[in-house]
This record gives sequence, C-alpha cells and structure tokens, in this order.
Amino acid sequence: MSTTTPDDAILVTSYNVRRPVPEFLTTPADRWSRRAPNLVSALRRERPAILAAQEVLPHTARTILAALGPTYRRYGVGRGRGGRGEGCPIFFDSERLHLVAGRQVALSDDPDTAGARGWGNPIPRVATTAVFRDRRTGKSLGAVNTHLDPFSERSRLRSALALRQLAADSPHPTVLFGDLNAGASSRTVRTLLEGGLLADAWTRAERRLTPAWRSFARYRRPRLGDRIDWICTTAGVRVLTAAIEHRPETGGWPSDHLPVYAAIEVDS
Repeated sequence: MSTTTPDDAILVTSYNVRRPVPEFLTTPADRWSRRAPNLVSALRRERPAILAAQEVLPHTARTILAALGPTYRRYGVGRGRGGRGEGCPIFFDSERLHLVAGRQVALSDDPDTAGARGWGNPIPRVATTAVFRDRRTGKSLGAVNTHLDPFSERSRLRSALALRQLAADSPHPTVLFGDLNAGASSRTVRTLLEGGLLADAWTRAERRLTPAWRSFARYRRPRLGDRIDWICTTAGVRVLTAAIEHRPETGGWPSDHLPVYAAIEVDS
C-alpha cells in the first residue's frame, strides 16, 4: 500500500502471518516456501515501526527480522512451556522506539505460568505486552498483542476481560493488536470495547485509506465484510489513518489474513 505518515506518526500493524505447516498437508497457496518471499516483499516495502504478529514460529521470526532490517528487534516468545512454540511477538524499529519494559502473560487463571490454559481453549493463549519510549518525541506508548482461541467462545470472552484489564492497568496510552477470531458484532469484541476504555482504531481513524475489507481472506480476492484482525486504542492515541492491505504481492499472498495498518500519534 506504501502508506505515508507525518514525521511524528508511528505506523503500526496487526498481522497474522499464518504459521508454516508441512507442505503435504496444505494447498500450494498456503505453502511457506511460496508465502515467505511474499511476506518479505510486503514487510520491506511497509516497514512499520511496530509489527504485532500472530502465529509466529522461531524460524518465521528470523524471516521477519531479516525482512524488516538490522534496526528491528523482537519482544516475546512462544506460548508453550519454556517459551517454546508459536507466539505473538512484537517487532519494533529500535531506531525509533526504545523498549522500556515488557511482559508476556498466559490468558488463564495463572497468567505468570508459561503454557497455562484453562478457560476452554485447547492450547495456550498469550498476551505480549510492551512499553516503548518514542526516541523522536520522548512520549511513552503501551502495546498489547494477542491471538484469541478460534474454538471456545468462553475462552475469548474471558480473554477479552483480561485484555481490557491489561489496558486499564497501563499508565500509558496503549494500542491493542490481535487476531481476535471475532467480528464487530460478537460478544467478544463487545466485551473488549465495553466501557469505552478501548476503541476500534478503524472507527476512530481520521481517514481510512481502503474499504473495510474482510481481513480473513483465505488466499482469495478480498471481499467487504467483518474483520477478525483488530487494532484498538485507548485515550491519548490519535489515529490518523487506517488501512487494510488487500493486494497480493507479485508472487501471491503472504498469508491467509490481510494486515491491518494504522498511523498513530501519542497525544500525551
């Protein structure tokens, strides 16, 4: 899309990059060997200051960091015990943003135990949180990245409450990113946005650069419809623009999801 932003704006992205699976189990469009060059092309072009990614495995993370460039760093590990497996890391441009603090929590009744679950989700679910200081403006920004369970509504609802509390506990303006596996009319999203602490960045954006594409495109031509991939913001975050990248790379689609972008400024 090649988004352009004002000098002090921060380009942020939520992107489920789709975990690699054995090629004999999937379709040609879904093969990592085909998708990886497309993901690299997209990331090199856009280079968001914050990339909140989901379904990231260790070798996927290495591909992402190589594409973004030498100034980028990653915060967050896998969701399993010992930090193994798939995760929701936050990639950031260390020339623009200084990582002040970070924490990864299990979305469960035992948030500080890696690999914990128990709300109905068959596999662990996590939230990766970080606090950044903008080297350009000196302002602080919180970030939360997650991927909610596709099977259990109970898990999504309990997770939405936990995520809302993480945002409430942050002393800084905060951006929440994630594949919520839930659309705007769902109980999950209504619970997350209840009370007005968090607001949909797409709705708050002063300008939307694309139509409201359905973000789970499944390697097909995008259609208008509900998003399950979200960027939400608290007070103190000004959303200048929002966009959903709907065009494939020359070699095809990087993922079965479309990335959601926002250009933001921290007001306070």
